[in-house]
Amino acid sequence: MFKRIGLLVLANLAVFIMLSVILTVVQMVFGVNFGTMAGSSLNLSALFIFSMVVGFSGSIISLLMSKQMAKMSMGVQMIDTNNPQPGLEAYLVGVVRHEAERAGIPMPEVGIYEGEPNAFATGASASSAMVAVSTGLLNIMNRDEVEAVLAHEISHVKNGDMVTQTLLQGVMNTFVVFFSRIIGWVVDRQILRNEDDAPGVGYYVTSLVLDICLGFLAGMVVAYFSRWREYHADAGAAEIMQSNQPMINALRRLGGMEAQNELPGAVNKENDSKVFFKFCMIFSFFFQNLYFTLSSENYSITSQKLSGKLMFFIFFALLNNGAMSSASKPAMPQPIGVTRKCSSGC
Repeated sequence: MFKRIGLLVLANLAVFIMLSVILTVVQMVFGVNFGTMAGSSLNLSALFIFSMVVGFSGSIISLLMSKQMAKMSMGVQMIDTNNPQPGLEAYLVGVVRHEAERAGIPMPEVGIYEGEPNAFATGASASSAMVAVSTGLLNIMNRDEVEAVLAHEISHVKNGDMVTQTLLQGVMNTFVVFFSRIIGWVVDRQILRNEDDAPGVGYYVTSLVLDICLGFLAGMVVAYFSRWREYHADAGAAEIMQSNQPMINALRRLGGMEAQNELPGAVNKENDSKVFFKFCMIFSFFFQNLYFTLSSENYSITSQKLSGKLMFFIFFALLNNGAMSSASKPAMPQPIGVTRKCSSGC
């Protein structure tokens, strides 16, 4: 878990550096002054550009880094698809190659990692995708169910779900940032009558509250799409396998465990670890916020403005999603029946 936390911190620092560079370039090239977008007068053009840069940057950068981050954080052992070892490696490569051909996409990278029943697809495009499956899934599912799960992930790649969700998340982030700051400016200037050149407490507090409220609504939209794409991937898996029964069997296994409330302990630990990830994101974006405060030519260093800008980046860190598509597939024991043999020691 600590390895994943460290990688997440580094990933967010990378986002912070890239976002800093992008905002600086935009200011220099287009002459946009972000430091005055919410001053005594509201600069809607600067605010919208700022909202777009912030809204899309984290999602796009996360998408570009998703495959490498997944390999490192999950400890994925890659299989040489051109020369797989006999047994499990050859079986997985054969299944993925066959399903990729049926889906009409390039052959993705294939990997195995130690962990609870799970599989995921990630990558910035179909030509750079990776499909990985856990040893837990291989140990408890039969061949048809494993192939259905892999077809489900192949369907994600075919549908471009990682890119689509990244763009949707960027759009949602943009509108949340944009409208929360417009309303925050109205409250600060028109209701609380702040006449200073810099935004006041009303702007920051209102923006934070609306970041949370509008972010919740935006999250519902993203969650709806995420659920829809899972159903769509299930249908795609049935189309690839030319039968819907294997996918139905896998889903029934998952539904049976949920009904009995017998989720594996590691799944609960994974959820707990996500809480730590959120805190790491908050702290990493604090340093990003500090940088912008120190570098803005129109902002003096005050605790009020530091805390106010920190509020925004807390929201940004909590709202930003990674681009790795994963679908947990716990099931009742029924081994795949393939001798496990990996040259990489997985």
